[in-house]
Amino acid sequence: MRALLVWVLVLGAGVASAWAQGDPAGVPWSQLSPGEQQLLQRFSDTWDQLPPRKQQRLRNGAQQWGTMTPEERQEAKQRFKQWRTLPPEQQQQLRERYQQFRQLPPEQRESVRDARRWFRSLPPEQRKELREKFKSMSPEERRAYRRELRRQYGVNGGGQAPGGPSAQ
Repeated sequence: MRALLVWVLVLGAGVASAWAQGDPAGVPWSQLSPGEQQLLQRFSDTWDQLPPRKQQRLRNGAQQWGTMTPEERQEAKQRFKQWRTLPPEQQQQLRERYQQFRQLPPEQRESVRDARRWFRSLPPEQRKELREKFKSMSPEERRAYRRELRRQYGVNGGGQAPGGPSAQ
């Protein structure tokens, strides 16, 4: 579940930055690339009625999908499937955490991403061990543990460290 959170945060940060640069007037269906039209076919009849922000969000998602490898696409499908099975309360909690992430200064967002990359580079057994260890700690112990991991492995600080909640 926490790995899903981080993935949503990282993916959302990229989508949000592209979204912010979008055309506020919306995009006519005819101006979408053939690939975008194919991926967004189910919206073709109602595209012009969609709010411009939703059009841009869907378009950015289609563009991102087009750049993914087959493995990345499979992973994205799996994560979306997981997302749909989450209770609405957990989905809302993830949305709120994503908003918090977006409000971090760029250096801290990059630090979270660095910690995530570091954590994902570990073997699955070690990730599981770190998760379990982290869950059993008090908030003070977690802070100290994050500092120690940053010192040991050179992962940037910024509030989120390897083995922490958003690194899972």
